[in-house]
Amino acid sequence: MTYRYLEDFAIADIAFEATAQDLEKLFATAADATLNVMIEEIEAVEPRQVRRIELRNGEAEMLLFDFLQELIYYKDAEQLLLRVRDITIERKNGAYSLRALGRGEKLDPERHEQRADVKAVTLHHFRVEQTEDGWRALVILDV
Repeated sequence: MTYRYLEDFAIADIAFEATAQDLEKLFATAADATLNVMIEEIEAVEPRQVRRIELRNGEAEMLLFDFLQELIYYKDAEQLLLRVRDITIERKNGAYSLRALGRGEKLDPERHEQRADVKAVTLHHFRVEQTEDGWRALVILDV
């Protein structure tokens, strides 16, 4: 499970590609990549608060979009930085359901060196696809 930033892919935004063996790990990796755009050291985020995230969508691609938007919402509305490790994704009746626990803390400028303010996930070039090795996502963040 890895991510890498794509230089020169989006001029005013930040793009990354995430890969993982399964959807749950892909979502966790994409969440870490998004958080790492916001702050320098994601390991500095301590699990002081918990937020339950439950989402449903007919497409895995749009489920990831909604998931990342939810994490950005918590950052904007509560100044809460969340890391997500406990993720369950199920596909039933033609739709994907996600249940996750985000653990983190309020943004503390003394401990969290800020990099960029992520405003939103864009749909430009956004995709999630199954590969021979697992899953891959391409994400562009509006900063």
